[in-house]
Amino acid sequence: MAAPAPWRPVLDRTTPIGGLLGVGFALHPDDGRDLVMVVSSDGHGLFDARTGEKLARDRDPDPESSTPEDSPELCCPGLGPVSGVPVRIAGLFGGGLHSSAPTGWSVDVVSPEWPHERVILSTRGGVHRGEPGETWWHVHHADYSELRAAGFSPSGRTLAVATSSDLTLWTQEPSE
Repeated sequence: MAAPAPWRPVLDRTTPIGGLLGVGFALHPDDGRDLVMVVSSDGHGLFDARTGEKLARDRDPDPESSTPEDSPELCCPGLGPVSGVPVRIAGLFGGGLHSSAPTGWSVDVVSPEWPHERVILSTRGGVHRGEPGETWWHVHHADYSELRAAGFSPSGRTLAVATSSDLTLWTQEPSE
C-alpha cells in the first residue's frame, strides 16, 4: 500500500541498481539535505534523497575501500559533494539504518512468508496495534530480490528500502 502523508515516493518509486550491496546517508554540505550513497558491484553512486537525482558516480572505486567490509565502521569514502567524508553503509556486510525517526515514525521488517520480507511503516506504535492503513502501512514487499537494508536517514526525512536489485525512497520533503 502507499505510504501515508506526509511521505511521498521519490521519482517513480523504484530505482533499479543491479548488484546493490548497501546504502548509507550523508548530508549535503551546502544545505543539509539528505543524500543517499549506494554501493554496488558496479561502483558507488550518490543521489539527492528529495529528488532522486544522481549527483555523483564512481564506476571504479579504490579496491581497498570499494566495499565497507574492510572498515571497522562499515564506511566507504563519500563522493561528489561529500568527497572525503566517510559514509556508513548498511547492507550485505552488516550494519543498519535507523529504525525510527524523530517525528514518531518507525519501520519494521517482517517475514511472514520467509524468505520474502516485508517493510512496515508505522506511527504511534501502529505495527503492534491498530489497523492497516490507520497506524501501519505495508510499503514494500521484497519477493524477487534480497532485502539489503530498510530504515530512515538520521534526520528522519528519508525512508530507504534497498534490495539486491533496486532502491526505493520516500521523503517528507516537498518536491521542487
